[in-house]
Amino acid sequence: MLRIRNVTMNDLPDLVIIEQLCFPIEEAATETAFIRRIQEIPDSFFVAEEEGVMVGLVNGPVIKNKFITDDVFLTIKKNPEFGGHQTVLGVAVTPHFQTRGVATALLTHLENEATSKKRESITLTCKEELIPFYENLGYRNFGVSKSEHAGVTWYNMSKSLL
Repeated sequence: MLRIRNVTMNDLPDLVIIEQLCFPIEEAATETAFIRRIQEIPDSFFVAEEEGVMVGLVNGPVIKNKFITDDVFLTIKKNPEFGGHQTVLGVAVTPHFQTRGVATALLTHLENEATSKKRESITLTCKEELIPFYENLGYRNFGVSKSEHAGVTWYNMSKSLL
């Protein structure tokens, strides 16, 4: 049975492995980035486990703007108690558990937490091929992002929570 919980520093080795399995090196969060996120935003960083083994993760800080800008990847600040826009900087699921609903469960968990803290929306960027996945979860495509992260074309996706 899938269990979703807040991240802890003990999860760091597994986080790095899953991230490297799921993203090209230019796009993947580094160990240093994960350490900062665990320290600063454990309230919006969740892992999924199946029989005690980590199979996925979702994380992102709360920001003031409606869309993610590249500086969010560099500077992580503690989340405000209420309000703002919940970002998704990363959602990753080990290859053996992809297409089993783990990413959807993680995003739903993050959405429920964000709703309970009166966040205005959930915002993320994704590659073009993932737009239908997010649209099926209620996100709206706002077109090409200004992000230059990893030299990839990203699309702004947002889901209103109010």
